[in-house]
Amino acid sequence: MDELRQITRKRKEAYTWFMAHKSKSYKAIADMEADVYPDGAMTRKNKELMATAIAVVINCQSCMQWHIEEASKAGATVEELIEAIDVAIEFAAGPATVAARFAMDVIKDVYGEDA
Repeated sequence: MDELRQITRKRKEAYTWFMAHKSKSYKAIADMEADVYPDGAMTRKNKELMATAIAVVINCQSCMQWHIEEASKAGATVEELIEAIDVAIEFAAGPATVAARFAMDVIKDVYGEDA
């Protein structure tokens, strides 16, 4: 849990520091987040579940922590988070199947079509 607290502390420190130093890109990201996550055609909860899944796929620990915390605040259940993570796990495996198709073509080329 200390690692999670450290990530939170560092995220807050970075936000404060970059904003105080007038980072245009950091502010743009913060503004975009404020614009994207409120309820719209999709609920904030669903957006946070999507963000959690994406964070798992790209292996961004700080993103996972933030979006799981935000999903919780938006009413997401543990079961919903697990399902979002399950989707991420399945999706992350998808590129391996694409690579496997290429490997299959190479094997067929090297060993013959009936390999």
